[in-house]
Amino acid sequence: MTVSSPTDLRNVALVGHQGSGKTALAEAMLYTSGEIGRPGSVNEGTTQSDYHPSEKDRQMSIFTSLLHAEWHGDKINILDTPGYPDFASEVIAAMKVADTALYVMDARSGVEVGTEMAWTYGEQEETPSLFVVNHIDQQASDFRTIVDEIEDRFGRGATVVQIPAGEGTRSLIDVLRMQQLYYPENSSEPEVQPIDEAFAEEANELHETLVEDIAANDEALMETYFEQGKLTEAQMRDGLRAAMLERELFPVFVTSATEVIGVSRLMSFIDNVCPSPADRPVQTENGDTLIADADDETVGFVYRTMAQEHVGEYSYVRAYDGTLESGSDLENAETGATERIGQIYVLNGEDRQNVPRLVAGDLGALVKLDDTNTNDTLRESGSDVVIPPIQFPRPRYTMAVEATETGKEDKLAQGLHQITAEDPSLVYDHDPILNQLTLSGQGELHLQIAKSRLQRRAGVEVTFSTPRVSYREAIKNRATADYRHKKQSGGAGEFADISMLVEPLDGDFHPPDFVDVRDEETVETEWGAEIHFVNAIVGGVIDMNKFFSSIQKGVLDAMQEGPVAGFPVGDIRVCIYDGGMHPVDSNEAAFKRAAYECFRNAFHDASPVLMEPIREVTVTTPDDYTGDVISDLNTRRGRIQGINTQGPLQQIKAEVPEAELHKYSTALRSVTHGRGLHMTRFSHYDVMPDNVQEEVVNDATAEAAA
Repeated sequence: MTVSSPTDLRNVALVGHQGSGKTALAEAMLYTSGEIGRPGSVNEGTTQSDYHPSEKDRQMSIFTSLLHAEWHGDKINILDTPGYPDFASEVIAAMKVADTALYVMDARSGVEVGTEMAWTYGEQEETPSLFVVNHIDQQASDFRTIVDEIEDRFGRGATVVQIPAGEGTRSLIDVLRMQQLYYPENSSEPEVQPIDEAFAEEANELHETLVEDIAANDEALMETYFEQGKLTEAQMRDGLRAAMLERELFPVFVTSATEVIGVSRLMSFIDNVCPSPADRPVQTENGDTLIADADDETVGFVYRTMAQEHVGEYSYVRAYDGTLESGSDLENAETGATERIGQIYVLNGEDRQNVPRLVAGDLGALVKLDDTNTNDTLRESGSDVVIPPIQFPRPRYTMAVEATETGKEDKLAQGLHQITAEDPSLVYDHDPILNQLTLSGQGELHLQIAKSRLQRRAGVEVTFSTPRVSYREAIKNRATADYRHKKQSGGAGEFADISMLVEPLDGDFHPPDFVDVRDEETVETEWGAEIHFVNAIVGGVIDMNKFFSSIQKGVLDAMQEGPVAGFPVGDIRVCIYDGGMHPVDSNEAAFKRAAYECFRNAFHDASPVLMEPIREVTVTTPDDYTGDVISDLNTRRGRIQGINTQGPLQQIKAEVPEAELHKYSTALRSVTHGRGLHMTRFSHYDVMPDNVQEEVVNDATAEAAA
């Protein structure tokens, strides 16, 4: 269809727990609108949404699919999102560009962790929302208990618009219109019936409650309600839209997506009540407000990048303002580069239709943009508009990654660049000190999917392994050492004599009586440690103008290799206070070697210890699991820093050694039955317990010997 105005558009995201029926609902919406001839099946791999090979293999949504349907002259863009927690970034991106979130819940299971997670993202984006209780035709469905759960978890804003007319039914009662709707088999259109006497009293009570909820959020409607004792259907629709925009009310609907029950009425509500892009102004980075208007200057935003077989790379885009037209030139606000807009598509999964333009508020896909990535704003030259970027979650799960076959390193690097550009919640990193490449994401399944994508996209098989921890070596005390390097091999030899003091870099330097400080310099290493070099040479026993840089290099080499277990040395002070040189045999190589050996000797005499990275961990969990989470953190040598209450949830802060957090997201999911989330960030280095240090040193020694 041709869309000419933002008011003709509705952008909805289907969100909720895995298995709640989001993809089936999307299929039912396409079928009901006439977009497809029959609904596809997730189990058979025939849906419009789940078309990627990894989705068909696992019979679950992994990526957000963009779909669209025409309904009564308007276009409904549908974002079908995954429900598994590892793919939260897909939900977050969809929430960024949707104007309404539909929280789909299984009538047999109620509120689940995927619903709670998506609710958090909806709150962050202030997205108008409604609830869809799915599978009402199943005998085990329990609608009224679910409504109680919704109110308990998400507040009292939930307001019932529909109820099922009995358990395991094909009928529902619409308490807004006060109609009973019966959906015959093999039909998406309902038969309107009088409300059954068994439900009449409840329907009347719920209608009055709905009217009161709507009136309570609008003074004018409240006055009308007091004067007339009722509201018209049009007044109720307008009041609901206004309350949804303010996130004061969240209508509750019922469906059975697989039986196409209640879907047509839901789509009519989306069309008549849910906000259009024109109803939701957008704040730009500089604080200005954009109100979607097809005649304004063009502003587009890339919310997702994805490669499509036989097509190339798609940039999924929302036109926030103006009209995005094929053949036009737009500036990338991030890079300053000019992009020529080529083909524009509207999508139903992998099925695409070429269109000449997207008006403000519409969603579509662009192909072959040269210099544009996810989170980039496209705008007209001279504009200063920047759409605020999507805030993707920080990684929670990390594995070391390497190509299974030697010689595939370049392909691996290229593949990692591709998949992390498509999914910014995947992060890869190379640690030159550990010579280790790591890939981080939201969980174990997230990385397994990434592994499959690397094989398909880059043609490289990879192996995951436990990542090595970046330990540091340190000392607890002050120590001194002397070292004389002397080498004769015929002709000129090598000679260097050094006396060195080492101590922890903790506060100011208080030199002993035999040290006379002449000069000081602080150097930062490649691995982030500081060395405070002190020159205390007197009487010219060493020509420090000539050999000081060589001494520094020798110390740095010894620090990087690690005297105890091969790990880099942390912050330290090194003082050169005595030594000797030979007028002929002393050279830079000799002093570099002498400094290297002298530092190692002094380090071993200064009570060396291993330091381990400590991460600040924040766990959010329902209160029921608080004790189990704390017990698990204690087994990981965690130190609890505090517990804060956030509604029905508890937020636990702890400091935990990085070595104890490998696969923690999987363990937390088990402990909290999938309802706990965690975030981590580096805090500091701390001394390891003796027994743990001994184990690490033994492992490092054995690895070095091997």
